[in-house]
Amino acid sequence: MSSYEIPFNKASLCGNELSYVTQALDRGHISGDGFFTRQCHQLLQQTLGVTKVLLTTSCTHALEMAALLLDIQLGDQVIVPSFTFVTTINAFVLRGARPVFVDIRPDTFNLDEAQLERLITPHTRAIVPVHYAGVGCEMDAIIEIAERHGVPVVEDNAHGLFGKYKGKCLGTFGCLATQSFHETKNFTCGEGGALLINDPKYVERAEIIREKGTNRGRFFRGQVDKYTWVDVGSSYLPSDILAAFLYAQLEAREQIQAKRRQVWEYYAEHLRDWAEERGVRLPIVPSHCEQPYHMFYLLMPSLGARSQLILHLKERGILSVFHYLPLHLSVMGQRFGGKLGDCPVTEDVSDRLVRLPFYNDLSPEDQDRVIEAICQACW
Repeated sequence: MSSYEIPFNKASLCGNELSYVTQALDRGHISGDGFFTRQCHQLLQQTLGVTKVLLTTSCTHALEMAALLLDIQLGDQVIVPSFTFVTTINAFVLRGARPVFVDIRPDTFNLDEAQLERLITPHTRAIVPVHYAGVGCEMDAIIEIAERHGVPVVEDNAHGLFGKYKGKCLGTFGCLATQSFHETKNFTCGEGGALLINDPKYVERAEIIREKGTNRGRFFRGQVDKYTWVDVGSSYLPSDILAAFLYAQLEAREQIQAKRRQVWEYYAEHLRDWAEERGVRLPIVPSHCEQPYHMFYLLMPSLGARSQLILHLKERGILSVFHYLPLHLSVMGQRFGGKLGDCPVTEDVSDRLVRLPFYNDLSPEDQDRVIEAICQACW
């Protein structure tokens, strides 16, 4: 249990989670790729319109599968925003890649597509845009540049399931994309993820990699009379118990998104005047982007103001948190040559951003308490 009266995040049930978990137990198949895993695959494939979806144990593992599918090797370069979670690039570093950090746009905090082309070299093997807060990157420009240079795009869509860019679902632009079902995400099973495959040429090998490098999937489809070790791989299959929980959440996606939209818009409406008076910036969502209402943040005037607000809320039993630290300035980032000033927007935003409590069952009364406390803050 959180020690805060109003936590930053709290997982919630939609209705059928426990019933489906019981059904998974009754079916007698609770390891990977059971009934509910297949239900999740089918729902996501049909809803998003992707060639293949494979549930994984985490978004991290989905990214590791992407690195394997792209045959990332020692010395390859992967372009990634510095303002992201460490696993976005760590999955590729594990294969021997060198990260090339790109700065973010000052409006959406997404990869700055205007800086992308100058970073591409003959060693570039992947571009990994991150749809921050579920607001789409400028995918038209990113895909055009990537295709012109023959570089694959892998979307890190951990925040953006069911979000859209110019009417098209996020996660359907790159050859591969990844999703997260961590407890902080809109749809959760505690820990989980998915690999979205938009290029059919990756499907068969993805199944093999996910099944410890064996052709077990072909065996179960009756395509071979026995299965064996045929490639590198690992155990990336989540339990069907987790898939059962997740399927209930995905079934209730419209209900969940409606709740989250209500919370997001209430923050925006009731903090707009205060923010303008205090020099605080609220989230920017371009008109051509449809967000999934993943988070609500404030961009404070300074690091000091951010620290004071977090402390002020903490003293009132409310947990607010900052977000990513610049990867290029981390211990590992500096080993790869990162230095102060490489990504100035990232460095600035990282110091000033604060995320407010945001979860499906955040009550109007508690949200009013958060807003009232924010409006009373001084710095």
